[in-house]
Amino acid sequence: MSGDDHYLPLALINILGIAGIVVWHVQGRSRPTGRLIVQILFFAAMSLVLYTGGIAPHQPDDVYTEGFAALLSKSARVLWWTHLAWTIIGLIHIYIRLNRKPREAHLILDMAVAVIYLGVALSVMGFVFGMPIATLVTTSGVVAVILGLALQNTLGDVFSGIALTLGKAYAIGDWVQLSDGTAGRVIETNWRSTNLLTGANNIVVLPNSMLARQGLTSLSRPDETHQITLGVRFAAVQRPRRIEEAMRSVLQASNCIVKDPPPAVALTSIDAVAIDVELQFRVASLAMGTSAKNEIIDLIYNHCEAGGHSLALPTQSLVYVPATTRGEAFAPRAKSRSPGAP
Repeated sequence: MSGDDHYLPLALINILGIAGIVVWHVQGRSRPTGRLIVQILFFAAMSLVLYTGGIAPHQPDDVYTEGFAALLSKSARVLWWTHLAWTIIGLIHIYIRLNRKPREAHLILDMAVAVIYLGVALSVMGFVFGMPIATLVTTSGVVAVILGLALQNTLGDVFSGIALTLGKAYAIGDWVQLSDGTAGRVIETNWRSTNLLTGANNIVVLPNSMLARQGLTSLSRPDETHQITLGVRFAAVQRPRRIEEAMRSVLQASNCIVKDPPPAVALTSIDAVAIDVELQFRVASLAMGTSAKNEIIDLIYNHCEAGGHSLALPTQSLVYVPATTRGEAFAPRAKSRSPGAP
C-alpha cells in the first residue's frame, strides 16, 4: 500500500484507541466486567483495522518517517500496544475474580502486571521507535544488579512473599501460629510484610523473609474448628464411672462447643488422692475458645454442686512431710505436773 492508503487506517486506530480509553474510564472500577468487554472490543477493532490496512505493529513504519503523519503512525502503534497490555491485565483480573481469591493473589497479580508493562514498554521502544532492545536489556540488567545489591533485604522480603503466596501456606482470614508463639489472624499480605491480628487486638507486622524462615501452624485448616483440652482433678471419693458420666453431661449441656465430632472424656490417671480427667472438645473457631472454656468451667461447678463431686487440690499443692516430722506432729504431749504431785 502507498502512504495515502495507510493514513486513514492510522487515523482510525488513533480515534479507536482514544475512544477506548475514554469509555474505559467512564465504566468505573465498580464494573470490572464492563471494562474488560470495552477493552476486548476496542482492541479487536484496532487489530482488525491494522490487519486490513496492512500495518504491522511489531515493525517500524517505513512509509511515514517525519511530520504529522509520522506522529500519527507512532501514536497508533503505541495505543495498540497499550490496549494489548490492558486487555491481558483485564483477563488476568477476571480469572482471579472467578477463582474468588483477589486478595490472596494480589502479589502475583502485581508481579504479572509489572512484567506485562515492562514487555510492552520494551516492545514500543524497539518496534515503534526503532531503539536497540538488546542494548536496553543489557543496560537495564546492570542497573538491576546494582539495585539488587542495594536492596537485598527488601528484595528478600519480596521474593519470600511471592514464595509464600505460591506455596499457599495461608490465606487472608486464616488463624496461624508461628514457632516463636506468635498467633493471630492474617488480615493483609503485601510485597514486604504480612500483618497478623492477635487475640489481644494488636497488629503484628512480620517481614516476609522472617515469616518464611519460621515454622508455621495453620489453625484454620483443614477447617475453622479448633480442638481444646481442659484438665480437671476430682477427689478420689467416688467411682470413676460416675465422674465420667457427669463430665459427659457437662459437655452435652454446653452450647458453645461443636457436637460433630462428638466431645470426649478421658480418665487419664488415678491415685489415692485424685482422679485426673481430660475433657476434649472442639469449637467453631479459635475466637470461641475463651467463651467455651468459661461455659464448661461453670457447668462443671454446677454439676459438682448438684452431684456431690469434690474437686481435688492440684498436685503442686500437696506437701510431703517426713515421717519423723509426722511422728512429732501427731505424738501426744505429756501433761505437766506440779511439784510433789503423784
